[in-house]
Amino acid sequence: MNSKVTKDEIDEILSEYDLQKITTGHLCSHSTLQNAYGSRQEGLRTLGFCTPDRCKVYKSFPLASPDTLLQVKNFKDILEPKWQKVMRKANVIMIPTGSVVEYVGPENLEKKFYVPLFGNRRTLEWERDRKKQRQWLEKANLKMPREYSDPSEIDGKVFVKLSGAKGGRGFFTASSEKEYYSKLNEGIRRGVINKNEPKTTIQEFISGVRYYVHYFYSSFETFEEEGANVGEGRVELLSMDRRIEPIDESYRGLPVVPEEFVDYTVTGNEPLVIRESLLRHLIKYGVDTVNTSLELFSPGIQGPFCLETIYHPDIGFTVFEVSARIVAGTNLYPHGSPYSWYIFSEPMSTGRRIAREIKRGREEKQLNKIIF
Repeated sequence: MNSKVTKDEIDEILSEYDLQKITTGHLCSHSTLQNAYGSRQEGLRTLGFCTPDRCKVYKSFPLASPDTLLQVKNFKDILEPKWQKVMRKANVIMIPTGSVVEYVGPENLEKKFYVPLFGNRRTLEWERDRKKQRQWLEKANLKMPREYSDPSEIDGKVFVKLSGAKGGRGFFTASSEKEYYSKLNEGIRRGVINKNEPKTTIQEFISGVRYYVHYFYSSFETFEEEGANVGEGRVELLSMDRRIEPIDESYRGLPVVPEEFVDYTVTGNEPLVIRESLLRHLIKYGVDTVNTSLELFSPGIQGPFCLETIYHPDIGFTVFEVSARIVAGTNLYPHGSPYSWYIFSEPMSTGRRIAREIKRGREEKQLNKIIF
């Protein structure tokens, strides 16, 4: 079993970087257009790894394509020593996204990836392990759905999730143990669930309106007036979205919903603003999430994260997951959302916010504080 990459090892690598030539690194998927565009706005160079079928996509958006595009057969190839050497020579700080987590793998990032990563690498462990994630959110006193330890306990409608950052692929609902196994086996038959890795999380199904709230924790900025200050930094609520899934089409009044539309795979996102009186709850949730992370895995979560919530008028907000890095819903806002304008009064996407935090770390000579 490989030992984990240590903070000291990454700090040593970072100490050899030419900090005036910092380059942000990207897998060409998920939120690369936003991240590369944001880095360009902040004057940072960009390097992207692209599979052959995707290169034309990025070249079709010249203002948001990485300055350097390197072709790989598979995204996991970036673990190869030759590519890691290329990245270190180019002073790359890799930006973690859902695609980095899913295609490269959190365990590989923890044990085999000797390239500086934006944020706290320990956060990946707390995101991917659903038991640890629940421990984190419960300790933060966030309201969560009931969780079932075994399908035999199902006594009402439940939502079944697979592990990893799969964007909802393979998720399903069930109302009994029998239905659970029927749908699990059907998903394996259809190829949307990996038969060798059918580990699931079973949660109480919560009815309501979905809000995916995009935050950013800065270690270098605070609000001058009393605001969402946490530790030595502040929590910024930058934007929010609702995810578009094929299952949504079932609400269009179709007499029979085609089987292929009973699918929770995220295919897009819609912008949202929320009733202003509800913002106090979401800001408190963000602050409590960061505060608890500082206790559980110092120096806590750094940079962007998303709380995935459902609002019910009788019970308020229920948090069913945290994504501890940039989420694809932020792609709606390359020039910022209404909320980011109220903080910065200039275009500020989450991608640009990451780049600005890297620059601030460089200016403060504390880049290692936000890099692991």
